[in-house]
Amino acid sequence: MLRIVLFLFMAAGMAVFLFVAYASLHPPVPQAPVAAKVHVLAAAQTLRAGSLMKPDDLEVREMLETEEPAGASIDTPEARSKFFGAMVRQTLLQHQVVLPADIMRPGDHGFLAAVLTPGRRATSVGVDAVSGTAGLIWPGDHVDVILTQEMADQTGTGSHRVAAETVLKDVRVIAIDQQLVQGAAGSNGEAGSRTVTLEVTPEDVERVAVVSKLGHLSLAVRPVDAAPSDQGSAHPVTWAGDVSNAYSPSKSPDPTSTVVHVNSGTSDKDYHF
Repeated sequence: MLRIVLFLFMAAGMAVFLFVAYASLHPPVPQAPVAAKVHVLAAAQTLRAGSLMKPDDLEVREMLETEEPAGASIDTPEARSKFFGAMVRQTLLQHQVVLPADIMRPGDHGFLAAVLTPGRRATSVGVDAVSGTAGLIWPGDHVDVILTQEMADQTGTGSHRVAAETVLKDVRVIAIDQQLVQGAAGSNGEAGSRTVTLEVTPEDVERVAVVSKLGHLSLAVRPVDAAPSDQGSAHPVTWAGDVSNAYSPSKSPDPTSTVVHVNSGTSDKDYHF
């Protein structure tokens, strides 16, 4: 019995010795650290050179930190805002990481000269946040400019007449708020007030200067597939009486018509000829 116990101890000792010897000759291979992953901004679809970037032009691309290109932007709200309204210098393929060299931001030297179509001019108009942008209009969109004005009635009654008309059609937005000078979303502007920079013909620069003094301006976004508009075509005027019976139960009169005021003793009434 004693011999069996001694044999077991010797066997156990030999096993320990062999294990220690094997471990010393074959040290464990250190595991390589797992590379961290980052989320960078990339093109959501192919962006042609000269186009202005919008929010839906960006996507998030996940990659290893070791594979991140120099200058890539980590996805944050601040990083995204810097791309909105920027001009694409060279065509970007879908899923391609957007780098600083690929774009020109508003406020960069030569931005307006690069983004303007030859023969066009840049001019700015003031609009309120609701009628002007409301987060729905971005650089690169095409819009119609609508003038709404209130005028004194020439009949001498002291009443006012309200009219709206489209004064510019199919003009391209090239900057909004502070994007033209800061390259960022216009959160630093005055509350309720927006400045929109439009690309227009040299003749329309003067039209914009005049309509800006006449009344309230608002913008209407045009669909992407809309047919080009004739800038020189006449635009009908919509009067308050055309849309609201509170102003007139019938069409608003022509301002050039003759007005006869009749006092019957019990009521007053205007007749237009």
